[in-house]
Amino acid sequence: MADQIPLYPVRSAAAVAAANRKRAAYFSAAGPGPGPDRPSRYQLEDESAHLDEMPLMMSEEGFENDESDYHTLPRARITRRKRGLEWFVCGGWKFLCTSCCDWLINICQRKRELKARTVWLGCPEKCEEKHPRNSIKNQKYNIFTFIPGVLYEQFKFFLNLYFLIVSCSQFVPALKIGYLYTYWAPLGFVLAVTIMREAVDEFRRFQRDKEVNSQLYSKLTVRGSCFIRTDQLDGETDWKLKVAVSCTQRLPALGDLFSINAYVYAQKPQLDIHSFEGTFTREDSDPPVHESLSIENTLWASTVVASGTVIGVVIYTGKETRSVMNTSNPKNKVGLLDLELNQLTKALFLALVALSVVMVTLQGFAGPWYRSLFRFLLLFSYIIPISLRVNLDMGKAAYGWMIMKDEHIPGTVVRTSTIPEELGRLVYLLTDKTGTLTQNEMVFKRLHLGTVSYGTDTMDEIQNHLVNAYAQTQCQAGGSSTISTPPRKAASSAPKVRRSVSSRVHEAVKAVALCHNVTPVYEARGAAGETEVAEADQDFSDDNRTYQASSPDEVALVQWTESVGLTLVSRDLTSMQLRTPSGQILTFCILQTFPFTSESKRMGVIVRDESTAEITFYMKGADVAMASIVQYNDWLEEECGNMAREGLRTLVVAKRALTEEQYQDFESRYNQAKLSLHDRTLKVAAVVESLEREMELLCLTGVEDQLQADVRPTLEMLRNAGIKIWMLTGDKLETATCIAKSSHLVSRTQDTHVFRPVTSRGEAHLELNAFRRKHDCALVIPGDALEVCLKYYEHEFVELACQCPAVVCCRCSPTQKAHIVKLLQQHTGRRTCAIGDGGNDVSMIQAADCGIGIEGKEGRQASLAADFSITRFKHVGRLLMVHGRSSYKRSAALGQFVMHRGLIISTMQAVFSSVFYFASVPLYQGFLMVGYATAYTMFPVFSLVLDQDVKPEMAMLYPELYKDLTKGRSLSFKTFLIWVLISIYQGGILMFGALVLFESEFVHVVAISFTALVLTELLMVALTVRTWHWLMVVAQLLSLGCYVASLAFLNEYFDVAFITTVTFVWKVSAITVVSCLPLYVLKYLKRKLSPPSYSKLSS
Repeated sequence: MADQIPLYPVRSAAAVAAANRKRAAYFSAAGPGPGPDRPSRYQLEDESAHLDEMPLMMSEEGFENDESDYHTLPRARITRRKRGLEWFVCGGWKFLCTSCCDWLINICQRKRELKARTVWLGCPEKCEEKHPRNSIKNQKYNIFTFIPGVLYEQFKFFLNLYFLIVSCSQFVPALKIGYLYTYWAPLGFVLAVTIMREAVDEFRRFQRDKEVNSQLYSKLTVRGSCFIRTDQLDGETDWKLKVAVSCTQRLPALGDLFSINAYVYAQKPQLDIHSFEGTFTREDSDPPVHESLSIENTLWASTVVASGTVIGVVIYTGKETRSVMNTSNPKNKVGLLDLELNQLTKALFLALVALSVVMVTLQGFAGPWYRSLFRFLLLFSYIIPISLRVNLDMGKAAYGWMIMKDEHIPGTVVRTSTIPEELGRLVYLLTDKTGTLTQNEMVFKRLHLGTVSYGTDTMDEIQNHLVNAYAQTQCQAGGSSTISTPPRKAASSAPKVRRSVSSRVHEAVKAVALCHNVTPVYEARGAAGETEVAEADQDFSDDNRTYQASSPDEVALVQWTESVGLTLVSRDLTSMQLRTPSGQILTFCILQTFPFTSESKRMGVIVRDESTAEITFYMKGADVAMASIVQYNDWLEEECGNMAREGLRTLVVAKRALTEEQYQDFESRYNQAKLSLHDRTLKVAAVVESLEREMELLCLTGVEDQLQADVRPTLEMLRNAGIKIWMLTGDKLETATCIAKSSHLVSRTQDTHVFRPVTSRGEAHLELNAFRRKHDCALVIPGDALEVCLKYYEHEFVELACQCPAVVCCRCSPTQKAHIVKLLQQHTGRRTCAIGDGGNDVSMIQAADCGIGIEGKEGRQASLAADFSITRFKHVGRLLMVHGRSSYKRSAALGQFVMHRGLIISTMQAVFSSVFYFASVPLYQGFLMVGYATAYTMFPVFSLVLDQDVKPEMAMLYPELYKDLTKGRSLSFKTFLIWVLISIYQGGILMFGALVLFESEFVHVVAISFTALVLTELLMVALTVRTWHWLMVVAQLLSLGCYVASLAFLNEYFDVAFITTVTFVWKVSAITVVSCLPLYVLKYLKRKLSPPSYSKLSS
């Protein structure tokens, strides 16, 4: 019923009173004790009537003073739904067009239905179905669609489409204004650069595809297992053990694989890379062999064989491989500055149309006025400069080069060169925890046995306990061989308490040393053929051994057991060997292994001690999963919380002894469940859970993930810059909270509101109301509670969370991370940045306006998918404060100056046409227009990409300067209007001055005005520059030299004899001074009377 309840109903006085009573009962400090007469905390609130009576965003007075005045957030109010024509005009047309296009695309690209398949070994003729080609194609175009596709991508933007229409109009004789090359040359240059860039990118994609498609696996190892790296698939760099089908390992030769009558039945292709269900069947044996296949028997595409060699049967190909199915097309990111310039371009177009209509109106609509209107549109087309796109793209490339060449942030890579300005406009930074804020290097810190706890300073006690325990074991073994006394009686002389603690420590350390998926790897010595030696002859020296596992936590635990004396020296598919402090080798037979999954949050192993034949089931996992499995205790929950508050990652370790009969019964049921083709996962889990009952709790381990270097000052800098930081992690609540405080994401003096677990609308309703009463406190919320809040109160939750100085979301899935990013974009309209280092962060990085990837322990998947790749989290500070600031400031100045360059010449054209009876005749023709946009002014204007308002050191020292950037004041309608007024003033002065001072010939007007125009542009660049660079001076001199040198070749436009006279020089100088001097005076007065904040620091 709660789904049907209106959130803000009109309430009666009785309802108000009832709500107040219930509200007072809920928030009252005192109340009836627990018992059958007292309702549960959420019992009443789940009912629809009570939700109607308690609107979500009630005021604090309503809580405290029992009043009935409620208010709601503006964004959360229910607005009247638009209907009919109003809906169509206000965006409905766009929705309809998008829906139609999606429908057509789905019709044209209808995907083939995915099905399960049977693959026969060595008999391809038995395969009835056709499967995709075994190749990967990441190219955007083919040889036929390249040119049309690139042109479409260019002309779907208003600016380029406008110039295409203008250029095409010059083929119509009645509309021709000047030479064709004055229109087609700039447009052709833009398209040529774009096509070349796309061609290079496409060729690189082709080479990458060719390299990937040429990679094959070869053959199996003798031992039936290999290690693979999956860093390009799931972002994890740790090696994973993969197992061959045991049936094929008994074949005498590899060629026999093609002579047996066998097949593989596999489930249909799916997205999940962590599961696989299939069976291997050999029909020519008696009886037929059926063997279950799981994720341990698979090698996905895009993984690398790190150790061993493999031969396999291909099940999924091409588009049906896991890597391709999990690849989502990232959105084409467009920077906020580009969107703002696009809006200004549309405003310029409206001004262009309005000016043309005014000119035709003043003409009196004489003759074919529509032709005159179109000619005026062409004459004033320079109001929208085509060079704007070229200059901005070249500027973005320059910013990317500067970022990658910055010695203070080595290893930084710009992968998306179109959005460097976004780094200067960020308001929300969403970061991962493990590997991003922390080093993802685990160090064992704590072992807790319930009554005693061991830390880094007491590890020597554990070593002593182990030495004593194994000494007693050897004593017992020696005594049992000479006398018939039971082993436990042999050590009766030892103190009882001492023996108890030693045995408990021994059991705990042995469990940690056995319950894992770690494999010791020894470097080969000698020739390749000498590596396959007898196990007893292998070099088990500590210097030659490294550990490989699917998780750094696992390696940290095994390295710790080695440090205290119990060393893992060997492991294969069926056995494991440990070395005791005295050097004795203990051998354990591995009967079953239950790998860790995100659903179960635990892993287990069943082993048989070869010396005693005892069968033991060991299990370790997260406290939330193990609490209900282990026997009753009164310390586990409390100690888990204590360790989490210290920033430690905790694991609970338990065991259960099994008899031979119990294990045989379990094995038969387990093998039967594994052969099931339907609901295999559920059936296997049910069988395993039959063992997970009343397990003996052995110990609690704590592993620390250390913070990265300079994380605290970097976060402090970002917070001072006005950037709100959200931490999204899959870790537990307590650990996430502790890392947030230790990294100073949340200051120690700041209150933290931990959102209680909620499962229904009513619970979320009350928790949000309770959270609203808090002021200036950080929010910590688990993923399941977040899901409930977003389901029912999306607007309200985002509004409240955005008011927090920091937000920590724990137990987040990758999908939730991306969802949070999109919510912030939709509800706030602010720019977001996501930063992470693992494959689980890719969706968040691609969803954000700006994605930053860190090359870390979890691989390069996040780095490759990001817009910017860095090697350390601390580099984010300089990337944003310095390069983000300079990129935005420079592009804003560059874009507005390029528009000024078009506006000023259009103003001169308007004045000229007005003076000469509103004739649609061009003022400048041919090479003058091309030279004005290129050689005469291009270099000084583009040199603005070297300008900077504050030094990098100052930007890092005063991050508060970053706050002004997010307000967008460097490029706004206000600054745009100022440039428009400057253009109108200067264009009018230049044109009227030339008309007043020209002599008898019209060519003198062209010479005087054009020369003054070029000089004015060069002086305006000098006026705009805030910090001079030597290349700026070179650009000024180069452009001026190009213009002076070209005067000798411009006989068609200039009177060479006139431009060499003193009269020409003083007239040009006078006009230029009048056009520029007032602006210099105004700039000087503004800096004196109202200096910007950065100038105060610079002084």
